[in-house]
Formats: sequence, structure tokens, C-alpha cells
Amino acid sequence: MLELRRVVRRYGGVEALRGVSLRVRRGETLSIIGPNGSGKTTLLRVMALLDPPDGGEVICGVERGKVTMVFQQPAFFNTTVYRNLAYGLRLRGRPEGEVRKEVRRALSLVGMRGCEERRAGELSGGEKQRVSLARALALRPELLLLDEPTSNLDPRSTRLIEGVIEEVREECTVVLATSHPFQAARLSDRVVCLFEGKVLAQGTPREIVERPKGRIRKFVRGEW
Repeated sequence: MLELRRVVRRYGGVEALRGVSLRVRRGETLSIIGPNGSGKTTLLRVMALLDPPDGGEVICGVERGKVTMVFQQPAFFNTTVYRNLAYGLRLRGRPEGEVRKEVRRALSLVGMRGCEERRAGELSGGEKQRVSLARALALRPELLLLDEPTSNLDPRSTRLIEGVIEEVREECTVVLATSHPFQAARLSDRVVCLFEGKVLAQGTPREIVERPKGRIRKFVRGEW
């Protein structure tokens, strides 16, 4: 579905990604783990075709409109939950009946049905993250990119978000960036370890998280 070949991304004189090569397979859930500042968000932005690489190439086997990214800090229009979700669908020219159907379906997936007329700015942190995820799911993406979707959330909200990820993996390919290796192990088919803009290792959750080696072991144990 998506392949990165020796991708480099710079911000000023800093290389945030340093020759990253990896593949995303259709239908899988892939987690990218690593400490803060390792380049996870930058990698997702390149995968989402939001930022072009400064070197290397990105080969995407899916239409750009079918790639959706959910950011760590959700941003909403100053209006209702319904209108926030409907906006992207209306931009795509969907008829109003379909817009209503998809908004309701997406809100039901994240356990937020009945919140359509609430103001987005009045939601709690966990509710905002769930609505942000619903906004992406309303578009029925083929590739869903999630940047630290449970960061700073309480345990209940975290469980809800993880439950949604497990449910939607049946209908789209998911790439999850997280600082929590055991979350990656619970949710993923494969795990990529990113450190200082480089891929250190990639493999199954068992290989990477349950039987880590070297520097990865320190990160998994919380010693990094």
C-alpha cells in the first residue's frame, strides 16, 4: 500500500528522518514506537503526503483522498460536533443524506452517538480525541494514520480508543505512532522502532516488544 525508500526529512539544519525505509502492507496494523523526538510525527506526516521528503521517495498505492491522519492535538471548527464531521464529506460533494448516515455511523463507532449538537470546544480531552477519530472514519479512509491517539488520556478513554482501533482494522489499514510499546504489542501486526530518525528494527510484536534486544530493550523497560 505504501513504501518509503531512504526517506530524509529536514527542519532547518536538523534531520528529523535519516534514510527511513519501510513498507505498509494493505490490511495490516503497523505501529511505530520510539521515545519523544524520535521522528514519529514527522514520519506520519510524510506518509500522509502532507510533507514532501527532502530525499528518497514515497510510493503510495492509494488515492490521496483515501489517506487520513488523526493528529495528537485535535483541532475543530467552532461549531457543533455534527458540522465538524460533516465538513470533510461535504467538501467531497457527498449528498446530504449520505453525510448524515456517515456522521452517525462514525460517532457510533467511537461511542459518541447523541453528541451531534454539542459544541466541539466544550468536549473533554478524551471526547475530543474520539470525535477527531470519528471525523477521520466518516471519510472511510483506506489508510488511517494515528499520531499518539491516547496521549494524556485517562485509562477509560484509552480503552475506548484502543477498542475503536481494533474494530476499524477490519476495514482499513492502520499506522499507529505511540510511545507505549505494550500498546503497540496489543494492537499491531508489526512494529517498527524509530530512534533519532532512523529505523533500528522492525518485526512482529513478539520479536520487538516481548523479546527486545539492545537499545530497544532499554526503551521497552522504560530506561531510555
